[in-house]
Amino acid sequence: MRKGVLILVLFAFTALFAYGENNATKGNNYPNLSKADLKIKRGYSKEALKCIQCHSEKTPGIVADWKDGRMAHAGVSCYDCHVVKKSNPMASQCPGVKGTNIYISPMVSSKTCQKCHPTEVEQFLKSGHAKLAAAPVVDKAKFQKLMYHFEGGEFMGVKKGIGKNTATRRSGCQMCHGTKVEVKNGKPINGTWPAGVGTRYPDGGIGNCSVCHTRHRFSIEEARKPEACASCHLGPDHPNIEIYLESKHGQMYLTDGEKWNWDSAPDAWEPGDYRAPTCATCHMSGIGELSTTHNVNERLHWDLMHKKSVVRSGERGNGKKGRPLMKKVCQNCHSKTQTDATFETLDDSVALYNEYFEKADKMLKDLKAKGLLKKDPWSDSFQELYYFLWHHVGRRARMGAAMNGPDYAHWHGFFQLFQVFKDMQEIYNYRIKHNKIEEVSFVMSSAPL
Repeated sequence: MRKGVLILVLFAFTALFAYGENNATKGNNYPNLSKADLKIKRGYSKEALKCIQCHSEKTPGIVADWKDGRMAHAGVSCYDCHVVKKSNPMASQCPGVKGTNIYISPMVSSKTCQKCHPTEVEQFLKSGHAKLAAAPVVDKAKFQKLMYHFEGGEFMGVKKGIGKNTATRRSGCQMCHGTKVEVKNGKPINGTWPAGVGTRYPDGGIGNCSVCHTRHRFSIEEARKPEACASCHLGPDHPNIEIYLESKHGQMYLTDGEKWNWDSAPDAWEPGDYRAPTCATCHMSGIGELSTTHNVNERLHWDLMHKKSVVRSGERGNGKKGRPLMKKVCQNCHSKTQTDATFETLDDSVALYNEYFEKADKMLKDLKAKGLLKKDPWSDSFQELYYFLWHHVGRRARMGAAMNGPDYAHWHGFFQLFQVFKDMQEIYNYRIKHNKIEEVSFVMSSAPL
C-alpha cells in the first residue's frame, strides 16, 4: 500500500515539474514572477545632459557634489528633481531653458522626493519635523510678535516689514523651523527661502529633506552623524548636541567614530558598524527588530520641550508606544536592568521638574489675578524668569537626564532651576506683600548659561 502511494506522489510531482518547465519556456527561459515590468534605461536624456553641462560651468560645486553622490550613481539628474510643470506656482525658467517648454524650480519640496521615497516622506509628515516645526514661525501670533516687534526692533521704531525688521526671522527662526515660502513669477520673495526642515512650499509640499540629507550629494554618512542635527539642536534652550558629546555615547563617537562603517544600507546599519549610537541610531535607524523610520517622534515617551512635561499624544506622537520602542533600541547594547534604571531616573527627573513648574505657574496665576504683572512680559522680571525656568534651564535639566549628560542635568539644569525658582519666589512675595510691582528689575535680559 505504502509503495503504491509513493509511486503516485512521484508521478504527480514529475507531471507538475514538466508542466511548469514547458509553461516557463513558452515565451522565454524564466517565469515572469514580477507584478510589473521592470525597464532599465542607461544614460541621461539630452535635456538632462544639457543641464549637467551648463551647471558644470556655472555652478561646478553643485555638479561635483552630485557626481560623487548616490543620485548620480543611480542615474537621477537635475532634470528629475528640478523640472516642474508650467502650472506649478514655483515654475520659472533659467537662461538655459528660456524659450523652451521646460520649466524648473530651484525649490524642491518633499512632494518631489516622495516620487521615489514615498514611505520615508509619509513617515516624515507624521513627525514633529514637518508641519509642527514651522508652526511657531507661520501660525503663532505670540512667536511672530517676538520675531518682529521685539527682536526685529518695532518697539524701538524699526518699520514693520522692511528688511532689517525681518532679519531675525530670516537669519535665525526660519532656518531651523522653516517658514511659508512666498513666490512671485515662480521665484521666492520676502526672504522666505531657503528655510528649514518644516518649510511649507507653494506646491503644497511640507518639509525640506535637504536639511538632513544635504544637497546635492545626499550622503547617508552625513545624515547618520550627529553633526547633521547640530545646526538646530543646540544652544541654551535645547543643547542636544552638547549633551550628546558630553555623554559616554558622544565620547566614544569622538574617540573612534572615524573608523566606524557609515555606509551600510538602511535597516542593515547595526551595532558592530558603530560602537555607540548617534542621534540617528536612537531616533530613526533600523536596529535589532526595529525598522528604519523618518518619524522622529515614534520612539519618544515624554514631551520635554513644553512648559509641563506630559506623555506624548495626538500630533506629538504616542508616548505609550514610544517608550517600549526606545527600550528596544537601548537593549541592543545594554541589559534590561540598566535600561530600566535609566528610564526610571528620567521619569523621576521629569516629576521633579513638573513640581517646580506647577508651583511657578501657580505664582504666575496669582499675580495675574491680582493685577501684579506688567503687560510687556519682557520688561517684567517675574515673567522673564518664568520663561527661562521652562524654556531654558527646565529643558536642560530634562534633556540632560534623558540623554545621560550629567553636567547639563545638574549644573546647567536643576542647579540653575532652583535658583531661578527662588528668585521668582522673592519677587512674588514682594509683590504680594506690597501689592505693587517693584520699580527696578534685577533680572538681566539674557538667559542663564
